[in-house]
Amino acid sequence: MNTLLLRTYVSMKQMLEQNLVECARLICDAEGQDLVEYALLVCLIALAAMAGVRHVATAVTAVFSNISSSLA
Repeated sequence: MNTLLLRTYVSMKQMLEQNLVECARLICDAEGQDLVEYALLVCLIALAAMAGVRHVATAVTAVFSNISSSLA
């Protein structure tokens, strides 16, 4: 029974070490970082575009309202 416990312990320790090495590799990896930066940039541009479209929509509505009232 002690042998089984020892094997289980060693196996679990090896798995834990492998997981720690993999986590360290992922943390140090910079490839995914560029993708996140581009995604944030796209979100910022989309928010700016939405804000600009709202302002333009308000201005266009006012222009068409003025045209409509002058034609009536």
